[in-house]
Amino acid sequence: MPGKTLCLTALSILLLTAAWQPVRAASFDCTKAEAADEEAVCADRHLNGEDAEMSVLYTQLKPLLGMGSRGDLDEAQVTWLKRRAGCGDNRVCLSKAYSDRILQLRGGFEALAKRSPS
Repeated sequence: MPGKTLCLTALSILLLTAAWQPVRAASFDCTKAEAADEEAVCADRHLNGEDAEMSVLYTQLKPLLGMGSRGDLDEAQVTWLKRRAGCGDNRVCLSKAYSDRILQLRGGFEALAKRSPS
């Protein structure tokens, strides 16, 4: 019985500690989310995962590009963020927006791979 009590106490402490951690999506702080699209991303595990993947791809691709291409990437990201905002809290629309953006970013890596010498 003492082993169960210790285990439950440890689990309780772990859960309380986790509860105090700031909530984040990959690309923004969920505690500061005010827009419907951001709140939906923070509330949905699948969308949060897509946000994480998109953010990692964007962050990794950007330094690999030349200055002009970086500007194009930034402009495309701003356009995409407007598209995401236009979805509001519609999770189907948000998931489609993320899927499309992830494909675009992966395409950027593929284009770089094709240009590099073999």
